[in-house]
Amino acid sequence: MAEMGIRRFDELIGRSDLLDMRDGIDHWKARGLDFSRIFHMPEVPAEVARRHGETQDHNLGKALDHQLIKEAGPALEHGKKVSIEMAVRNRNRTVGTMLSHEVAVRYGHAGLPDDTIHVRLNGTAGQSFGAFLARGITLELIGEANDYVGKGLCGGCIVVKPPKAFRGKPCENIIVGNTVLYGAIEGEVFFRGVAGERFGVRNSGATAVVEGTGDHGCEYMTGGTVVVLGATGRNFAAGMSGGIAYVLDEDESFEKRCNLAMVKLEKVLPAAEQADDGSRHKDSADETLLRGLIEKHLAETGSDMARRVLADWKAFRGKFVKVFPNEYRRALKEIAAAQVKEAA
Repeated sequence: MAEMGIRRFDELIGRSDLLDMRDGIDHWKARGLDFSRIFHMPEVPAEVARRHGETQDHNLGKALDHQLIKEAGPALEHGKKVSIEMAVRNRNRTVGTMLSHEVAVRYGHAGLPDDTIHVRLNGTAGQSFGAFLARGITLELIGEANDYVGKGLCGGCIVVKPPKAFRGKPCENIIVGNTVLYGAIEGEVFFRGVAGERFGVRNSGATAVVEGTGDHGCEYMTGGTVVVLGATGRNFAAGMSGGIAYVLDEDESFEKRCNLAMVKLEKVLPAAEQADDGSRHKDSADETLLRGLIEKHLAETGSDMARRVLADWKAFRGKFVKVFPNEYRRALKEIAAAQVKEAA
C-alpha cells in the first residue's frame, strides 16, 4: 500500500482500480458478467474529490427544538409540567426529536409521565413531525403536517387538527402526509382529518385515530391499534401480521379495498352480550376499546365525525369492520392454550 502512495485507509475510497476482481469474475455465478461500467474510473482533474472532503451543514443550529429544549428545562431537570406555545413552519423538520433525545438521555425509554411537556404549535409542520417522540411529550398542532408524522414514535402523543377558521369538512381533507407512523413502537396519535398513503406502515405498537386514509393503509403492520373514522384507499392491510384495525364502513365497500391475503374481517360485537338465561354476560373488548378511543379523539380534537358516531353509537357500532390478521389470531390461540395448560 505504501508503494502505491496510500497513506490512510480512507484514501482507498473511490479507488476501484485497486480492486482484485479475479475471484469474482472467475466464479461460475458471475461468469459472463461485465463489471467495467460499474468500476469505471472517470478521468477528472486532481482537485475533484473522490471521497468525503467537507462537512455538510444541516442547519441543526437553527432547529426549533433548541427553543423547545430551553423552555422545557423545568420538566427535563425536575419533572415539572410545562406548557409551550409557538408557531411552526414547513422548514421546521423533525420537530420534537431533539427534545425527545434530551428526555431519553435523562430518563431512558420510560420517559416522563404523560403530558409532562405539552407543546402547542400553530402552522404547517415540515417532514417527520414528532419523529421518535418520547413518552411524556405531547405535540398539539393546529394546522397540518407533511410526510412521516410520528415516524418511530416512542411513547409520545401527537394531535393534529385544523384551525377554527377552517371552513371545509376535516373528514374530507388531508391533514397529514404519507407514511405516517412508520415503524412506531408506542404512543398515541389523533388526527382530525385524512392521512395520505401508507398510513401506519410497519406500525408495531402505537395507537391511532384518523378520519380517512389513502392507499396501502396499515401496510406491514405488526402491532398497535388503528381506528379509521372514514374511507380508506385500496390495498388496506397488505402484509399486516399483527395489531388490530377498526374501519368505519358506512357504504359497505371496504372489503373491496382491503387486501385479504393475511387478514379476515369481522363485526364489532357489543361489550356485553346477555346470555340466554339472562344471568351472565359474555364480554367483548372490541366495543370498549373502540368507543374509548373515539371518545378520546373527540376530547383531543373536537372532531365532528367522532361526535356524530358517539351520538348514535348503537347504530354506528354495527358499521365498523374489525381487521384481524391471521397470524395474530393464531398467536393469541397458542398463548391461550399455553395458559390453560399451565393452569392445569
